[in-house]
Formats: sequence, C-alpha cells, structure tokens
Amino acid sequence: MGRITVRRPVVRISLGQTPTTRADSLAAEEPLEIRVGGRSLAVTMRTPGNDVELAAGFLVSEAVIGRGDEFLGAIHCGGPGTGGVENTYNVLDVTLAPGVAPPAPEVARNFFTTSSCGLCGKASIDAVETVSRYDVAADEVVLDAEMLATFPDALRAQQAVFAKTGGLHAAALFDARTGELLVLREDVGRHNAVDKVIGWAVLNDRLPLTGTVLQVSGRASFELVQKAVMAGIPILAAVSAPSSLAAELAAASGLTLVGFLRPPSMNVYARADRIRVPAPVHEDVLSGIRADRT
Repeated sequence: MGRITVRRPVVRISLGQTPTTRADSLAAEEPLEIRVGGRSLAVTMRTPGNDVELAAGFLVSEAVIGRGDEFLGAIHCGGPGTGGVENTYNVLDVTLAPGVAPPAPEVARNFFTTSSCGLCGKASIDAVETVSRYDVAADEVVLDAEMLATFPDALRAQQAVFAKTGGLHAAALFDARTGELLVLREDVGRHNAVDKVIGWAVLNDRLPLTGTVLQVSGRASFELVQKAVMAGIPILAAVSAPSSLAAELAAASGLTLVGFLRPPSMNVYARADRIRVPAPVHEDVLSGIRADRT
C-alpha cells in the first residue's frame, strides 16, 4: 500500500481478557498543497495517491477548468524538472493549458482544510455556489432502482484500503445505463475522494459526466452535490443522509439525490423521476405463487 497506509502499534483490550499488543494498519493522512502556475491555491489533508486527479477534480469544483484539454499537467515540487533535491510529494504544481485563466484571487484557499470538511473557512453559501458549465437538469438518463441498489455493495467490494484500515471514505462512478463501475477512489476526506473521481474524468477527457451515477460511502453534503453538478453528473447516491442544503441545491440544480441507499430501500430527495421503480407485486399474485408451491 506504500504511503496509503501506516503501521502503528496498538494495545487491544477485551473485557475479561489480558490486553495484547499488535501492529495495526491506519489510513495515511498527509497535507497536500495545490499550486497553479507556482502560486499556492489550497492546502488539504488527504490520503497520498492519485494527487493529480485530486488537483484536477478540485479545479473543476472551483470552476477554474471544465474540460480535459484545459489541464496541461502537474508535477510534485522537488521532483525532476523543479530544481529541488528532495521530493516530499506533498506539494503539487499544476500547469493550465495556454489561454486558460488562472484562479481568481478570491478562489484561493490559502489556509488549512481538514479532511472532514472541504468547506472549512468559506464565509457563506454564496461563496461556493459557483455556476456549472453543464446543465444536469437536462440529462435524460433514467436508472432502474434495482440496479442502483447494487451500487453500495459494488463500491464496498472494491474498497481495498478500507478493508485494510476501516478508515477511508470512497467515491465511485457508475454508468447509469449498464451498471459498469468506471472508477473508484478512496481518501480520508469524502470530498477528496470525489475530487479524485472527477479528476480521473478530467485526465481521460470525459467531462461532462452525463449518464453517470456518483456513489459515495458516507453522507451527502452540500459540497458533494456541488462537485457533482460542476462535473455534469446527474445522479448522486449516498448510503447515509443528505444535509438540508444538499437537498436544496440538488433540487435547484436538477440533480437526482438519493440518500439512505441501503438495499432494498432508499430515499430520493430530488428528481425522483430518474429512478425507475418496478411494478409492485399484488397480494393476489403472491397468493397464487404460494398456492402453486403447495
């Protein structure tokens, strides 16, 4: 796992038994400074790995870029070509394509962002209601509820680091028509995991992400809804609850928001018309089935 996990001694206590000491795997958490053209833009706590995707997805979320060809590349400062000797891999400098405007000064987050809250330090909701290039309300995708119900298990089955540490969030992108898992990323921060997924789309020139479902392992916050809208994702599903602002933003943007997705049930908080529900089985049909089996 490399720097993704860290081994630490832990004392295991079980009531009625003698305490034992053993090594345990913890999810790594380290700061990443994102720079654009050499200028510091943000510092976030993240799980190392897929840092370029994280930066690319973050820039989409902040409306700095909206297409893959606007992201020219990125390099960890201290690595080859930077003149540095030691590379800590905790500073990433992004180069935008020629003609792409750098982030406006008010976008810069020159302060510490925790792994649990990507919006810490934002003064108000107005400061983060950026305008997306993509109209998710116009996406005509329709998804079977039965298929959607399979996504949490599919996500959990692919969470390799969570299985080892029990301490990471995950975000995955599914094709709403086929159910194919397109990409999955893990991170100590749920917003970072989503940025890595969106960054994967940037690097593969797949924006906007029409006809897809963003499945997340935790709750659905305002920021996750915003990130989905900025990337053109029409459906966001979470295994836990959404916040009130998340539901309001989803409704206003035309994004389908699903919460408490725990098969066989789910709650749809916005744009339920995209979720195709199978016809209910009537009691007389069930009686007939039971009679045939006797």
